[in-house]
This record gives sequence, C-alpha cells and structure tokens, in this order.
Amino acid sequence: MEYNITTIETSNEAILKFQANHFLVQQAHEFKSIEEAKNAPLAYELFQLPFVKTIYIASNFVAIEKYDIVSWAEVKDAIAQQLVEYLNAGEPVVHEMASKQANAVTVYAEATPNPSVMKFVANKLIVPALYEFKNIDEAKHSKLATELFKKPYVKQVFMDENYLSVTKYEIGNWDEITIELRDLISEFIGSGAQAVDSHQAGTQKNAKDVSAEATDEAEVYLKTDDPISEQIIAILEEYVKPAVASDGGNIQFEQYDPETKKVHVLLQGACSGCPSSTYTLKNGIETMLKNMLGDTVSEVVATNG
Repeated sequence: MEYNITTIETSNEAILKFQANHFLVQQAHEFKSIEEAKNAPLAYELFQLPFVKTIYIASNFVAIEKYDIVSWAEVKDAIAQQLVEYLNAGEPVVHEMASKQANAVTVYAEATPNPSVMKFVANKLIVPALYEFKNIDEAKHSKLATELFKKPYVKQVFMDENYLSVTKYEIGNWDEITIELRDLISEFIGSGAQAVDSHQAGTQKNAKDVSAEATDEAEVYLKTDDPISEQIIAILEEYVKPAVASDGGNIQFEQYDPETKKVHVLLQGACSGCPSSTYTLKNGIETMLKNMLGDTVSEVVATNG
C-alpha cells in the first residue's frame, strides 16, 4: 500500500488539509501542543516544525493550523513530502487506546459546492466501499440509507468509507434539517449496526457498490491494449478522486473513444448535478488530461449518476 498526499485549502487560511489516499486512524484526534502528542508519533514529529500551532488527524487526512511566521506556499510541499515518506516507511500515526471516550462516535456536517448536498463525516469507518442509493427501493439492503429515506426531504444517499453525502429535495432547508440528520447518523453508527449488508447489496443490481464497479471496469481496460484508457484511469485515481471525495463526491471512468478522443466519466454523490461541475470538468479535469496526455484527449463528457 503506497501513500499519496493531496493538499486541500480550507475556509480558514491558517489551516491546510493534507489528504491521504488511505485511512490513517479510526477516530479523530486534535493536538494543541507537543505534550499532547506523546501518543501520536506523527503529530509529535510535525510539532518539531516551529510554525505548527495545532494538528488534527482524522480518518484519511492531517490538518495543520500554522502560526503566521510562514506562508503555506513556502512550506506545504515540504510537509506533503514529509508525510509521504513517513507513511510509506510504515511508521505509526497514533497509538489509539481503547476507552469509552475513544469509542464515542462524532459526526460533523460539511457544506459541499453543491447546494443540494450536505456531507456528514464520521470519526469511524461506515462502509468499506462506495455505495450510491437513489431511492428507498435501492436502499433495501442498507438500514442506514433506509432510515434516511424515511425523511421526506432526502432524495439520494451516497456513502464512502467514513462519510455520507445526502442530496435533498427543495422542500428542505439545511439550517432546519442538518442537526436532525447528523443525530440520526451518529446514533445509528453508535449502535454498532451495519450500515450496508455488503453481501446482499453486492448481489442486488440496483444497490450500486460503486467501488467494485469502478475496479471491475478499470481491470477490463487494463487487460486490453488501450494504454490511453490506462493512463486516464491512473490520472483520475491519483489526482482527481481525492479532491472530489473531499467535497463529498466521486468520479468514475466510463470509457475513452479513440475516434473522437472523448473521455466519458460518471459523476456521483455531491458532484452529481452540482452547478459548478461543468466548470470543474472543463477548467480542471479536462485541462489536466490535455496537459498530461496532449492531443489524445479532445473533451471530457460527464453523466450524472
């Protein structure tokens, strides 16, 4: 397992997220000093940097709050490289101790670029793979999604490891329903119930194990003599998916047409139907693929999941 790190800006200019492509810890941690980090080797090492004020470690990212003595532009690349080397060396992140407090479930709500979607992030693993449910019928093998669909304003549910993205109908206002949804999700996870019966869902055609589908498709292309598709998949996996996942969504490669040179992708979760998705496609993903693959790519075409 090889770690990669993606830097992501936050609404607080002093805090930068360093997102990993694999899980780091089972629960969230906050360290405000080197003394508090005595059981967290990674945080202890980061506190050796004189500009580090606070360190947050949760699921698949490390967030650092800095003092004003440096700018992120000066240090972010060096920190990202330090994290990559540390994690790939197999060093421990946090020595997590079993206790009632450690077992407590916390869930926080996070706005996404899509005004119809709210992301709910837990400090524990919810599902082992990606699942997307568009209605209560598709959710029959997911107790958590079924409970969410009982709310009249819930339109779709997307799950990925430690978070859910909930798409609402226009009848609901996030200011009025966010706490209710957060409490429902927190209580469900705290009960120890399984969010998705992965065996049953995997055999049900409508309940989409998106991760498995994506893996299967990737393997098909990797077994063919289509190096362009292979390169596109690799670029999406390394550079694009971590960024869209942080916004509560997912992008899935569908196909590459060598005649038109068009790349077809599927947008899911918060990315599906997002007003800014067209801009992201054209000015982000499409530009990246053209820069990295040259004239072998003419356009990126997206379908909403």
